[in-house]
Amino acid sequence: MKCFLAPMRDRVRAIALVWMCGLLTACTTQAPAGIQPVRGFDAQRYLGRWYEIARLDHAFERGLTDVSATYEARGDSGLTVINRGYDASTATWKSARGRAYFNGPTDVASLKVSFFGPFFGGYHVVALDTDYQWAMVVGNDRSYLWILSRTPQLSESVKASLVAQADRLGFDTGKLVWVPQTRAAQ
Repeated sequence: MKCFLAPMRDRVRAIALVWMCGLLTACTTQAPAGIQPVRGFDAQRYLGRWYEIARLDHAFERGLTDVSATYEARGDSGLTVINRGYDASTATWKSARGRAYFNGPTDVASLKVSFFGPFFGGYHVVALDTDYQWAMVVGNDRSYLWILSRTPQLSESVKASLVAQADRLGFDTGKLVWVPQTRAAQ
């Protein structure tokens, strides 16, 4: 009996190890392979409200319009993130409050953000206007992409340039959701 259990125990350990490695890899907060976050980043200039111009859709934002994100400095070297969007199906505003911390040096726009307890996802600014008027943000894989602006509208030329850059980076830009910003002042 002892000989039979030892190989089974070793197999269970091997399976558990593979599962744990997969779980740790899935929870990475680093930028996708081949994508570099902006360097020379100034978090103080990034603070304030940003309007979501476009996104790759996910369940946590599905159906929301007039989405914005507000960033505030925290006392622990991190940022508070307040996401807000309008749900027309219920005629209500929905919001979520999270926290973000740099993955490394604070002049590299690579952060990890959490809205759900100890679970963090990647947040990487990969394109940024020199005046901090628009930004393109990606997650830890190529299914997360946001185009943000300091104003509810963004010029067609900037949108086209960012979409072309996202396409070159391997994102499925044909699936972008263009977010209406008709309630921006509310």
